[in-house]
Amino acid sequence: MIVIDGIYYALALAGAGGIVCWLVNPWFGAPLWVLALFCLYFFRDPQRVIPQGPLAVAPADGKVVAVKAESPALTRISIFLNIFDVHVNRAPVAGTISNVEYHRGSFHVASREKCSTENEQNIVTVQGEGSPVVFKQIAGLIARRIVFNKKPGDHVATGERVGLIKFGSRMDVLLGPDWEITVRPGERVSAGSSVIARRREPNHGA
Repeated sequence: MIVIDGIYYALALAGAGGIVCWLVNPWFGAPLWVLALFCLYFFRDPQRVIPQGPLAVAPADGKVVAVKAESPALTRISIFLNIFDVHVNRAPVAGTISNVEYHRGSFHVASREKCSTENEQNIVTVQGEGSPVVFKQIAGLIARRIVFNKKPGDHVATGERVGLIKFGSRMDVLLGPDWEITVRPGERVSAGSSVIARRREPNHGA
């Protein structure tokens, strides 16, 4: 599958390449055709096998660049997407979207730590079982377009497609104390299929 935006970009670039080829020289149109092919590659949207159970999955393809405590009650997992990663974003957990906030900001390189707070981003809260789960679509140096296809009140399934970030970016997931983190910095993950955390079983003896 290919995201429809990628098809539009590819058609526009291929058309422009054809015009340049006709007016000037075939060699001058070739770079535009290469870019058209890259757009089809970049906007690919492969099917994923979604694992079942009380777990959280990666919301994006990429490299885990941080797993750290944001507060005594929250752990942040940060995933960096380069331009060769699939950029379709997926819901990390099942539940109802309770809040969506878009914050304007800077466009630092998305692998840098300060991007989590300073870069332009879309902050989504999902209320399922246990504590709310928050994930952020964060724009990077090149990425300037965040797409989110859901709204407050919508229900999402674990691993369901929810949007994308165009051309290099970052995604953060904030999980409460009822989650056991299963990934470490340096690992590569795949959206919808890689498990990043498992819900802890309640301590009935407490």
